[in-house]
Amino acid sequence: MPYRRPKHLFGFLAGVVIFSLTLVTINVRHDKDNLFFESIVVWFFSPVQSRFTNTVDSISDVLGHYLFLVRTSKENERLHLEIDRLAKEKNELLEKSKHLKRLEKLVGYFDKKERPVTTAEVIGRDATQWSKMIFINKGTDHKIEKNLAVMTDAGIVGHVIHASAKSSKVLLITDSRSAIDSLFQETRGSGVTVGIGEDVCEMKFVPIVAEVKLGDKVISSGLGGVFPKGLLVGTVADVVKEKQDLFQRITIAPSANLSRLEEVAIVLPDKEGA
Repeated sequence: MPYRRPKHLFGFLAGVVIFSLTLVTINVRHDKDNLFFESIVVWFFSPVQSRFTNTVDSISDVLGHYLFLVRTSKENERLHLEIDRLAKEKNELLEKSKHLKRLEKLVGYFDKKERPVTTAEVIGRDATQWSKMIFINKGTDHKIEKNLAVMTDAGIVGHVIHASAKSSKVLLITDSRSAIDSLFQETRGSGVTVGIGEDVCEMKFVPIVAEVKLGDKVISSGLGGVFPKGLLVGTVADVVKEKQDLFQRITIAPSANLSRLEEVAIVLPDKEGA
């Protein structure tokens, strides 16, 4: 049902207008009674004016508060973006700092060993049940070639099995295709450390009568032409001796943490042999 304004409202408004005009006319004709009529007009319209003024002030306050909230919201958004940017920059600088410290430690270790090395970053990994490999960001353009030893400052990681111009593929010592001619550092007993496709290796062909203890260190013997002599392979983690066997079953824990590789060193050929 359409809304209809009450007729008496129009009548009231018309009366107010006529009354106002009458007061103005009388005011013009009788200047001496000006103050009296002004007083009447002020008295009559004062409540209306006051209510109107209050309404305008209220609207102004609400609008001002709204604009303040809008400005505050935009400023908060800008500050959040700035905080995110600074946090990102801080994180990037922290990562660069850690990266440089690891490289410094890696290069410093091989400087003491007087071995020519070059460093590379790990850019990929293939650690399936059948394959244990990593990919590095240097290749033949950086003098990387097949059958070079790959290490960290903790020990042997593996060796290069393929090199392209800008990258190379490294077979880890835990891969079942890996074999390192090895020595026990203390007793100088020999054997072959092979990968078994898991996180550990086994040392084969160690005679049953050889003295082997948990924690014994295993190093590369230098035989085979891939790994220079004296590089740390790992430590003895388990020893099983069966009387009917000719050889012991020895588990070797790699000294390098192969699951957390980020940078590696590639041992280059000696300059004298180049």
